[in-house]
Amino acid sequence: MEELNREKSAMLYAFIEQSDFYTSPVKNPNDRSVANIPFVTPSADLDALFNKEADAAGFKNIKGHRSVGGMRASLYNAFPRQGVVDLIDFMQAFADKYTEK
Repeated sequence: MEELNREKSAMLYAFIEQSDFYTSPVKNPNDRSVANIPFVTPSADLDALFNKEADAAGFKNIKGHRSVGGMRASLYNAFPRQGVVDLIDFMQAFADKYTEK
């Protein structure tokens, strides 16, 4: 399980790191959680919209902790690898839709 959980979190962190749209509020990789991955968009308004659209798309409880804001993907043992793939696909589509050209 640990290996699978590290793979899942590595996939999501890699996506966030390569993105020009999303950022991680936890800058030091040594301080990052394997189970809870926080991220933000370029603005609080887009964060709120992301949370709304993600919930409608079936990504429940993704709203970030009240002290951090943004979003938080919880990748506990029961969360499947395919769920991470689906989340990344959703995140890419959202970024494509709301990136200013």
